[in-house]
Amino acid sequence: MKDLENLDGKTALVTGASSGLGADFARQLAAMGCRVILVARRAEKLQALKIEIFERHSVQAETVAMDLSAPGAPQKLFDQLTAKSLPVDILINNAGYALFGEFIQAEWERCRAMLELDVMALTHLTRLFAADMVRRKSGWILHVASTGAFQPTPLYAAYAAAKSYVLYFGEALHHELRQHGVNVTVLCPGVTRTEFFGVAGQEMTAFQRLTAMDSADVARIGLRAMLRKRSCVVAGPVNAAVAALAPLLPRQFMADMAARMMR
Repeated sequence: MKDLENLDGKTALVTGASSGLGADFARQLAAMGCRVILVARRAEKLQALKIEIFERHSVQAETVAMDLSAPGAPQKLFDQLTAKSLPVDILINNAGYALFGEFIQAEWERCRAMLELDVMALTHLTRLFAADMVRRKSGWILHVASTGAFQPTPLYAAYAAAKSYVLYFGEALHHELRQHGVNVTVLCPGVTRTEFFGVAGQEMTAFQRLTAMDSADVARIGLRAMLRKRSCVVAGPVNAAVAALAPLLPRQFMADMAARMMR
């Protein structure tokens, strides 16, 4: 990715950095000379990734063990980094998880925490760091949404709806902030080989195993789109075709198709 060499000396904040896409975003940014700030709940995994990044790329990494769904967590994180004089040039809003199953059967506290992380924390972090970027007239923001954002998805009803919010929120901000030198991109992955299904509580179907993409490849697609100042990118040609088809068909038809693919 020769077009990413201009990230030397920049600082990137990656949420959900302890595994999966978050860890791969951090590795690839560090490989481009970017200092990384790693945020997630699991301190031991963050520390291991910090050591790996320094050994492989001689790049310093900061770690912050924090549950971003906790009340006031985004403001606390912003204040900590401000106190350390660590301006963020790149914000990777990757933290999030899903719950699989019928909505009325889900434990409400888990559902609430999911929405708090996937929607509210992402929105608050964007507000805090985007304002700082606008003042400096430079910055990149990458939101991680999902192909579930393009249609109603039974058995992932609240999660897919949350990712629809992320998609439209990000595309609107792309328009608002570009005049200030700040670019916003939304990455929409399909099935990706991460801890997603284990956390969600779903056994992967044959279709999902067949179409799954490697986390590192999805992260690379997202970073390339971000640096090229695209408003949105869908990872993988099959996923892109489904996303393009979704608006052309009745939403209930797409919901029925999605439900069949989940079982």
